[in-house]
Formats: sequence, C-alpha cells, structure tokens
Amino acid sequence: MRADVRQVADGTYLVHGSNTNWVILTEGDALTLIDTGYPADRRQLLDSLTQVGGSPEAVAAVLITHAHNDHLGSAEHLRAAYGTPVYLHPAEVPHARRDFLQQVSVGEVLRNAWRPGVLPWMVHVLRAGGTEQHPVTAPEPFPAATGPLDLPGRPVPVHTPGHTDGHTVFHLPDAGAVVSGDALVSGHATSRIQGPQLLPDMFHHERARAVASLDVIGELTADVLLPGHGPLHRGSVREAAHRARERAV
Repeated sequence: MRADVRQVADGTYLVHGSNTNWVILTEGDALTLIDTGYPADRRQLLDSLTQVGGSPEAVAAVLITHAHNDHLGSAEHLRAAYGTPVYLHPAEVPHARRDFLQQVSVGEVLRNAWRPGVLPWMVHVLRAGGTEQHPVTAPEPFPAATGPLDLPGRPVPVHTPGHTDGHTVFHLPDAGAVVSGDALVSGHATSRIQGPQLLPDMFHHERARAVASLDVIGELTADVLLPGHGPLHRGSVREAAHRARERAV
C-alpha cells in the first residue's frame, strides 16, 4: 500500500498512515522523521521516505512526540537496523523504554465501547499491532535543552504534557507549522467532530494538563497544523488551540 504523502511547505511533508500521521522534514539528502505510526504501518513508512527522495539510511534522527504504540511503531526498528537515534523529551524517555505505560487500557476502552466509533477503532488497533509493545532499547533525550535541534527542518521541541508526561510538539518556524502529535488533533476515529480538538478524555494521562498545554501551543507562531490524527489544518494555530480549548470545557 502506498503512503499518502502531502507536501505542505518546502521540505515539509505530512504522511497519513492508518489512523495516525507522521511528518518528514528534508534538507538536501538528509531527513528528520517525526513519529513512525503503528507497527503495521512500516511498509507505508518506508514508502513515504522513498516518495520524498529519501531512504531509511538518510534519516538523521527519529523524533517522537510521545511513546504511544501508534507513534512509536517502527522507531526501534530504525534504531536497531540503521543506527538512527531516537529522541524524546527526558520525561518520555523511560516511557519509550516501557519502564511504565501511560496509555488507555483495554478495560477503559471496553467501558467506552458504547460510544460511536470505539469498537471499529479497537478492531483497527488490533490489526495494526497497536496492543503490541515495541520499546526503544536506547532512547535518548533531545540533544539540545532549548531552541532548534541541529537536524533537517530545524524543529524546536516544546513540552506539552498531559496526554503523556513528556508529550512534545515541534515548532517549525521556517515552515510556519506546528507538529502537534496528540496534544491537538483535527479528527479521530472515535470523535464525532471535525476540526481542532483534544482527543476524547480516555486517551489522556492527565486531562487537565492536556487542556493547559493548549495555551502553550497557542503561543507558537504558525498557520499550519500537522496533527497526529486527522487532516492537515490551515489557519492560525493560536485560533485552533483556542477552539480546541473551548470544545474541551
């Protein structure tokens, strides 16, 4: 299956996997990969690298917004097979190793099975390997404490806790974009609304912190939102974050 790759700015690509997105940033022959989809998305992930003129060997680093299975799926594969460093917020590093797990439980999903879309979503999760564990053996904290990373696209990590303790969005000032992971999405298989929103409550480790992190995202200057779930959103990211906060009340 071919990956659905959309160029959104020079050297910036949003890729739609199976219910989860990832982002590729290019600079010359080198790439930065932000998130990696579900384990079963690997063929699409590798195809997306080819479509932008790259390869697994060209990936300078994998950046992970947060260590849920649908974002971490092929990170360890790239690290083990190609020596690609995998970077996360320091608070998320032990999560990627699976020292602990901050993810919706099967019991919570079953308690919400009456909600529209939840059962079909769960079937997809099982088929995509979403209940498997693929810990990263040697995850690393971001190599710079503040400011842009010295990687293609010059992404700037911004800590946005709540969905998980170390959830991070990536500001791309040169592209006028924000890679928002699950801190701010534009749709989800279990959501009945479209447009900027938080994920349903059951997915957040600490919902109050997730709501508060929308204010942090709203301070970032950008007019393109590249979410972990849902379509590309064009328009003020500040307004998108404000809209999601209003919907979350």
